[in-house]
Amino acid sequence: MTEPVTYAYAVLRGDEEGLAAVLDGVEGVAGAPVHLVTAGPGSELTAAVSPVPAQDFEESALRRHLEDLDWLEAVARAHHTVIEALSAHTTVLPLRLATVYLDDGRVRTMLRADAEQFSQAVRRLTGHLEWGVKIYVEPLPDTQAGDEAGAQATADGLSPGRAYLRARRSQRMSRDESYRAARQAAERVEAIGRDLAADHARHRVQQGVLAAGAGENVVNDAYLVARESAADFRARVLEAGRGLPGVRIDVTGPWAPYSFAAPPGAEGPETAPEP
Repeated sequence: MTEPVTYAYAVLRGDEEGLAAVLDGVEGVAGAPVHLVTAGPGSELTAAVSPVPAQDFEESALRRHLEDLDWLEAVARAHHTVIEALSAHTTVLPLRLATVYLDDGRVRTMLRADAEQFSQAVRRLTGHLEWGVKIYVEPLPDTQAGDEAGAQATADGLSPGRAYLRARRSQRMSRDESYRAARQAAERVEAIGRDLAADHARHRVQQGVLAAGAGENVVNDAYLVARESAADFRARVLEAGRGLPGVRIDVTGPWAPYSFAAPPGAEGPETAPEP
């Protein structure tokens, strides 16, 4: 039987008491138990890891798996579960999905090699969590905007042709107004971020299945916010859409700082493709 390889979830502070107990009963990828690998004596760094079947993470097999949405979702959920369990107790630097090493010894080598960069990242993120901010444009449906304009045109005594033109113009104006309002909302949110957030990351807007729900996603950003500023940040961001027609703002979190970790060992010497 092929020896398992080591799946690495995150780098974290190893000087917190009770971290091993936090992982009791937490199942990692493929249902494996999760344990900690320390960098060595005197180091504050440790990594959360678990054994996984080597055949699933060989390059050719992994490429196939990444096209299997069920497999990918199971791995992502397990990855997130481990990180969230730890982030409730300590500062966590999440590693990329499917970051694997040949064994625990290679993980320990990685921690030692990049100790200074990891330590700097841990200090920068200590006391901070990630919040997601999505802005959606929700203009009136074309039929509703057109019907309302058409009804008014009829009341004004316009001919059917002129009524139609007014309705089309009203539809365009409704959409344009909503997009202008969304830009204004985005400017307000960015100003709040400058006041309260330590960092800001932009992500691609969500489309297709990821954008399920009403409205068009036009902003999909993340903010790194200190715990003591979180309530104020959330309240002010949600308020940023008030009075702006056709705009919806969603705030999600708090999350482990996925968007801001960027640890030097994220790719690792072994297979660690983009999810």
